[in-house]
This record gives sequence, structure tokens and C-alpha cells, in this order.
Amino acid sequence: MRGSAGPASTRGCPSARVAVTICEMSDSDDDDVLQLSSHTLAALQEFYAEQKQHPDPSGDDKYNIGVIEENWQLSQFWYSQETALRLAKEAIAAAGEGGRVACVSTPSVYQKLRELRGELVSVCLFEFDRRFAVYGEDFIFYDYSHPLDLPGDVAAHSFDVVIADPPYLSADCLQKTAETVRYLTRGKILLCTGAVMEEEAARLLGVTPCSFLPTHRRVLANEFRCYANYDSGLGHDV
Repeated sequence: MRGSAGPASTRGCPSARVAVTICEMSDSDDDDVLQLSSHTLAALQEFYAEQKQHPDPSGDDKYNIGVIEENWQLSQFWYSQETALRLAKEAIAAAGEGGRVACVSTPSVYQKLRELRGELVSVCLFEFDRRFAVYGEDFIFYDYSHPLDLPGDVAAHSFDVVIADPPYLSADCLQKTAETVRYLTRGKILLCTGAVMEEEAARLLGVTPCSFLPTHRRVLANEFRCYANYDSGLGHDV
């Protein structure tokens, strides 16, 4: 748990950290090399950690996959550029012009959609990681363990297509994510999860495997599959 900043804290003020760095450098008679005090080093480490946790995407790379780094503690593994592009194009085709797409725990697909979409579709990202709040009104905080704890303005069956990737390979996580998906979708569902979840996914969401095989920026130990409940452009597994 992060406590409140004490009187000497420099949180939120980079210039103050610089001042502390200058003032708290200690010079030793035995060593000509200036060294940072432990307090200053801790302040610098905190500053860099905060910069990493609170990115400020901007410019041409604002929606690049990886501009916000994976957090493995949150079971985050971004799709490869090719996979994100294929899934984003499929979502646009499934939603249709003027349609709405919900990305549930799929931030890399959201980023690719925002890069591609123009004004073709509207997109919302339902995501636990608040770093993605930098994308403004598109971001909706989402905790899969409370599947229907959504803002009041998120109406039932208000998205033409929902693409979801439950963060954990467990029946409980899939069941709760599926509850969210069923609430949001008007019908069409794209699901990306492990091959071991195939039977449970079919039972909960009526999806079947696609021949398209999603890949990630990093190699995962578990076989990963894409599923759909409609005649998608991702092919049918035979």
C-alpha cells in the first residue's frame, strides 16, 4: 500500500526532485566521485516509476502497441501487430459503418482500432489498468470480478460486436467475463483465450474456434485461439 507523502516528499514535482538531487549530493574526502544520498536515490526511483506507470502517449505513436508497456502482474501480454490489425479489421467489418465496438480487456486491439477507424466505428475500452485512462472518454474502468459493475450510461446490448480476452486462464475468469460480454453485445462476439477453454467458451458464449491463430509480441507457453459466434472473416476451424 502506498502511503501519503511526508514533508520531504518530492512526489509530483520533478523540479523539486532535481533540487533535492543537487542539495543532497554528498562529497567524500576519500572519493572524488559525487554520490546520491539514499533519500535522493529513492526519490529518483519513485519519479521514474511514476513516469512508467503514467505514460503520456502523444503524436504519431499515440496508439502504437507497446507505448504503454505490459504489466505481467496484471497478466498483460500484448498481441503482435499482425494479430491486432487482423482482429481490428474484423471488428470493424462486424460492426459495420457507424457501429459500436467494445474491447473488453483487449487494449492492443483498441489501440489498433483507434489507429484505423477514422469515423467508421466508435470504440470503448473496458480495462482494469488505469494507465489506459490517458485515452479519455473511450476508457471505462472494468474489473472482471465484478462483471456488471459498469457506469450507468453503459446500456445493455449497446455494442454491435464485443471482442474480449479474459486476463486469466481460469473457468471463473471466463465465466465472469462472459457475463459482461453477454450484457454488452447485440449479438456478435469475438473471444481470444487459451485452447484449453474451448468447451467452456462454447457453453458460455456459443462460440466456435476460428482457423486464424492469434500471436503475441512475446511467446506464450499456452496455446492461444480465437473464437467467434458468427460467420467471421477469421475462418472456421475444421
